[in-house]
Amino acid sequence: MGTYVQLGAVKTWYDVTGTGEPLVLLHGGLVDARFFEPNLGALAEHYRVHTPERRGHGHTPDVPGPITYQLMADDMIAFLETVVGGPADLVGHSDGAFTAMFVAMQRPDLVKRLVLISGGFNKSGSAEPEGMEWDVDELARYLGPAYGEVSPDGEEHFTVVATKIGEMAAKEPDLEAGDLAKVTARTLVMFADDDLVTLAHMTEMFQALPEAELAIVPGTSHFLTQEKPELVNRLVVDFLTREPVPTVAPIRRAPAQEA
Repeated sequence: MGTYVQLGAVKTWYDVTGTGEPLVLLHGGLVDARFFEPNLGALAEHYRVHTPERRGHGHTPDVPGPITYQLMADDMIAFLETVVGGPADLVGHSDGAFTAMFVAMQRPDLVKRLVLISGGFNKSGSAEPEGMEWDVDELARYLGPAYGEVSPDGEEHFTVVATKIGEMAAKEPDLEAGDLAKVTARTLVMFADDDLVTLAHMTEMFQALPEAELAIVPGTSHFLTQEKPELVNRLVVDFLTREPVPTVAPIRRAPAQEA
């Protein structure tokens, strides 16, 4: 059924499924926690899964002012402190991955393990065709009805939120590869082989994160969690429930030689 918690100015909606150690799912932009329906059952077999919906998304009402990754990271930090009550594993998709990464950079004490699905770190990695515009009206036709099913702001407010997300997406995220060294949590970086960022950007991100593992899901797009949920679920559960194995021929992970 879900419930609300007041986190600063944001009346945040969330639901909890399963038992065990805490896991928080962070949905992408302009969708809500229902996006994770193909993944929730598999994760809830192992974890107490929290599915918060961020400001202006799903059941959570919008608040005046812009939407930025920093604001959403602040909201998520408050959620971890207030609702979860401490550190958790974070799994984020798209905008949710950016938000989770910001949390891990700024509050490593609140992040155990991190799964970043289809989220880069700056605009240079975009694989979108040149001239592709952020069409709020087209987005409203495609995503507005689902938004209206649950949003307390009503379907007509979708264009307001979509405009805010478009303004954010035009300039964020804007990190340097070196900034990713701040992420100390063990991290699974997952992309589709036909994602919204380039393959070069994927590998640059993987190489820049200190404790990273990389998964490329074949034959999928940015919506890989729904296109091949069984494969995505197996990869995520394997990463979260198993310790790293000693590899036979390590190259990137080879122990540094003492001088």
